[in-house]
Amino acid sequence: MNFHPVIQEFQEIIEEDPVLFMLFTQMFEEIPSSPEFEMDPAGNFQIKDYRQMLQVMNEVLTQAPEFNKTDLVGFPINAVINWAMGTPAGTTAFLNEKVNRQLKKILNQWAVFLGSTDSRYVLSGDPEKGWFGRDAMEAMPNFVEDFQCDPNLPHYGFASWDDFFTRQFREGKRPVEYPDDNAVITNACESAPYRIATNVQIHDRFWIKEQPYSLSHMLAGDPTVPLFEGGTVYQAFLSALSYHRWHSPVSGRIVKTRLIDGSYYASALSAGLDPASPNESQAYITQVASRALIFIEADNPDIGLMCVVFVGMAEVSSNEITVYEGQHVKKGDQLGMFHFGGSTHVLIFRPEVNLEFDLRGQTPGPDSVNIPVRSKIATIQGE
Repeated sequence: MNFHPVIQEFQEIIEEDPVLFMLFTQMFEEIPSSPEFEMDPAGNFQIKDYRQMLQVMNEVLTQAPEFNKTDLVGFPINAVINWAMGTPAGTTAFLNEKVNRQLKKILNQWAVFLGSTDSRYVLSGDPEKGWFGRDAMEAMPNFVEDFQCDPNLPHYGFASWDDFFTRQFREGKRPVEYPDDNAVITNACESAPYRIATNVQIHDRFWIKEQPYSLSHMLAGDPTVPLFEGGTVYQAFLSALSYHRWHSPVSGRIVKTRLIDGSYYASALSAGLDPASPNESQAYITQVASRALIFIEADNPDIGLMCVVFVGMAEVSSNEITVYEGQHVKKGDQLGMFHFGGSTHVLIFRPEVNLEFDLRGQTPGPDSVNIPVRSKIATIQGE
């Protein structure tokens, strides 16, 4: 089989490095042989070795994700390696810097296809596989009413898969709640509450089962880290079906932005064999995954400096920041977007910030549901 150059390079990286050759061989051997692991989470026969993995990746480069009803809808590569990601060998291999540099090249190459008109073939009315078919419309009710599109045009007017993925709400569909009240913090993404942590430490053992947050690692050693020691972290997640643009949770000035290279398919060993990996590793990957950091000095002095971290999960080819250092943003203004994949994000507050969260009666966790973007999630209690 003739591989695309980026896949051929990946094969050479694996086979020429003895440690990677061992790990990529072992990760598939370490998948249990019991019947529940004969299929991958998307319902396809589990691949048996890294050569099959490379073949699938090669095919995916010229394919757009079809709709399906599984938890890994939109993640064809993630589905193939899902069980391998959770093995001891897999959790090590997908943290390797050489591996992640090459995965970035592969995903960027795929992004070229996903940004082309050729990727629109999945934006069809096929009842099972099309993103405007029966099953998809059941999963995304009110799509036409909510999003800027025209069902009378081919592919609803979207120019590419990426254009569809980064779709925008129609005017008025997600108004900013309490736009003039600087004590109210709004949701940065269309996202579901995952965790609230207080008294967060500069260094912590983020790889253990509880996956505590480790500020120095989350913020890639940024000089501002000590300011957040003992503070609060709020994390929420997006599914592949969600709106994927980011919006400022406060009004304030953009102090600094950073794009951090990291992992794409890392999973915490403590999470085990997660059928929708890395869902159960969301806190862990805030420390190791590719991510964007946006530091904002809020207009409200009771908030002061805060940081929003947008974390790519699995098939995220890029985190795009659309604001610049020194820019003043109003609450609800766009900060950037994810270009592919399900994703997660965190808000980090200094210890002096007294927060009262409003999560619509939900307990944070993987079974929570979306809170609309730009709606209230917390209120600052002044001194």
